[in-house]
Amino acid sequence: MNMSPLVTSAVMHFGEMGNRWGFNRTVGQILALIVLHEEPLSAQEIADALSISRGNTSMGLKELQSWQLIKQHHVPGERKEFFVPAGTIWVLANRVFEERRKREIDPTMSLLRDLMMDTPSGEKDIAVQARLNEIHDLLESVTAWSQELQNLGPEKLDTLMKLGA
Repeated sequence: MNMSPLVTSAVMHFGEMGNRWGFNRTVGQILALIVLHEEPLSAQEIADALSISRGNTSMGLKELQSWQLIKQHHVPGERKEFFVPAGTIWVLANRVFEERRKREIDPTMSLLRDLMMDTPSGEKDIAVQARLNEIHDLLESVTAWSQELQNLGPEKLDTLMKLGA
């Protein structure tokens, strides 16, 4: 499969952004290729397009499936596995956000709760716990706010964003 310069640029950028989203460069590139391609793609087509090994492709596909960002798609008459996005761009963005919340925010919230439960050993610890409590409350508010935004759906969120512009 030959990628156009437009697709190549987008795929390369998704690869660079992959680390920021919580997965490696190759996984980001695989996701971009699947999202941007109109037809289901086989693992071999993905490996060939990105010039990566089948093993690396397979591991990337498994990672994306574990994030529920792609799904298998049966093509009549084919024995190969094909892959498509597991929803709209909105659904995929929400899944990435949710997964990052589970991996990053939830453990931090848990640690902050544990630290706030500890008995302070002095005045400095009391001040530190107060600051940790502020951080906890902020993260809790931001998390609740983001959940509310996710629950709005893309149409209502778009309307809300236009009100602020």
